[in-house]
Order: sequence, then structure tokens, then C-alpha cells
Amino acid sequence: MDINTKVLKKNAFRVTKERGKTAIRIRVPGGHMEAKHFAILQKVAEEFGNGTVHITTRQGFEIPGIDMKHIPEINKIIQPVIEGLEINQINPKTGYPASGTRNVSACVGNRVCPFGNYNTTAFAKRIEKAIFPNDFHVKVALTGCPNDCIKSRMHDFGIIGMTEPQYDSYRCIGCKACVTNCEKRATGALSFENFKVIRDHDKCIGCGECIGKCPTGAWTRSREKYYKLVIMGRTGKKNPRLAQDFIKWVDEESIIKIILNTYDYIREYIDKEAPGGKEHIGYIVDRTGFQEFKNWALKDVNLGPKAELKENIYW
Repeated sequence: MDINTKVLKKNAFRVTKERGKTAIRIRVPGGHMEAKHFAILQKVAEEFGNGTVHITTRQGFEIPGIDMKHIPEINKIIQPVIEGLEINQINPKTGYPASGTRNVSACVGNRVCPFGNYNTTAFAKRIEKAIFPNDFHVKVALTGCPNDCIKSRMHDFGIIGMTEPQYDSYRCIGCKACVTNCEKRATGALSFENFKVIRDHDKCIGCGECIGKCPTGAWTRSREKYYKLVIMGRTGKKNPRLAQDFIKWVDEESIIKIILNTYDYIREYIDKEAPGGKEHIGYIVDRTGFQEFKNWALKDVNLGPKAELKENIYW
């Protein structure tokens, strides 16, 4: 059977070790979906695959053991999953339009976790809508707080939830539970002076630990949503590294614009002779320099007054 592997991969199917067999990749933006979709994945796995499903590190699903001749039929079967997850599609019933940009992954966020500062899945879906489909190899991950359960610092863009704690001194009873907790579990940004708590903004990482520990509700989360954007983390064969802080106290709109600008930057500088026509974004930044990336990333971005931008980054 003559198979165009480039077309295969763009349709989110994998080339496998088993001749004539493929595996379909199912995107789940934000890692959260309705349970009813499992019935369709089960049908594909049992009727067309080898009866198994692999849960990927990017919170998607991979169903192996599929005969390549069944690809068009499977694309029609999984259409309700694509529509249910509201994934952008160029032509209906033709499966996924690309697989270069990886599934936007997220921790469970504040829908479930008491430490979460925002709804990670909702923001992940916003980003997915903005960037997919796209052939460029870019990884985005969101985490609700600095505990970073999603390991966002191993991605090209890591989005870490922050909050600016709001202090109502009249509710404070001076128990110092927040001060002790911040010292033990965070950065020691709180101190106790004249029977009231003082927050050091420069030390505060916006984790919200003080909010959860206050017995009287003297601390609350800010209405404004803030994030820490970390960039250019990677694994792989060459020079794996953790992402570094790019902007603290940044807003959602700026983050989305920065990511979209980065795609323009990739189009301009990608090595078109790289194997498979792909070059990891981190290596492009290494080649052009951080300042050039920064110029592209911040084009037409209006950062809020609280945003703290790194002048330079050294990995």
C-alpha cells in the first residue's frame, strides 16, 4: 500500500513499527472532556485497532494497530469527538487538519483543586482556538499555581496561574497562619507588624497559599487574573533545559498575542532544510538570539501596568 507519510502525519495519524498499521492521535485541549466520548474511542480501538488505548503525556489519546486503509472511515467516526471538543477543522469528516502544534495541556485548575488560581481548561481551549491548526512544532502547557503539576517549565510556553492576594485587615485576627505558611511553603513574602500582615510584592509569587490558610477570610484572590509566562523549556536530544521567566503578572490577552506573534517569528526564521521541514522553536531562539525573539513576540502587545518583563534571559 503506497502511503504518503507527510499527509498521514498532518492528519494526526502516526507511522508505527508495524507495517501497514497506524495509530490515531486524539487531541483533548486542556485535558478535560465529557465521558460520552470514550464510547467512540472504544469503538475505534476494538473494531479497527488492537483493542488498546495509550494515554499520551500531552493528555490526548493514541489508538494503535489500525490498518491504514480504514483512515477515511475512522475520520468520519471520530467527527463527534472533534465537534464535542470544539476543535478547529478545515473540512468536516476529514479528521484533524494538522499535528505539528501539540495538544494544549493543562492541570485540573480551580474547577477542582483548591490551589488553582484560574480555570486552566477554559484558557487552554481559548489558546487552542487561536493557534490550531498549525504545522509548527510548538508545545503549550497551563498550570493553576506555582506548584506546577503540569510541568509547564518543560514546554515552549508555560503559563502559571497567579493571584494578587487582597488583604482585609479588619478580618485579620493576628493568628499569623498565613505568615507561617508563606515562610514554610512559599517565599516568605509575608511579615507581621503592628498586629497586621504586610505583603512584600517583590517576594510574592502570587501562589495564593495565604488565602487557603486564613481562617477568617482576611485574604482573598484578586478579581483580575494574572499569570507568569515562562518560555523555551524543552526535553529532547540536544541541550534539554527548563523554561525561564519571561513576564510576571501578565494578562490572558497578552499571552495569546505573544504566542500568535511567535508563529510569525517561526515563519520568518525556521530552517526550511531541517529534517522533516521542522525545527524546534527553542533552537530558533538560540540561533537568532533572545532579543530578536522578544521583538517579534511583543509586537503590538500592550502589557498591563503590573507586568514585569525580563530584559534578558540566559538559559
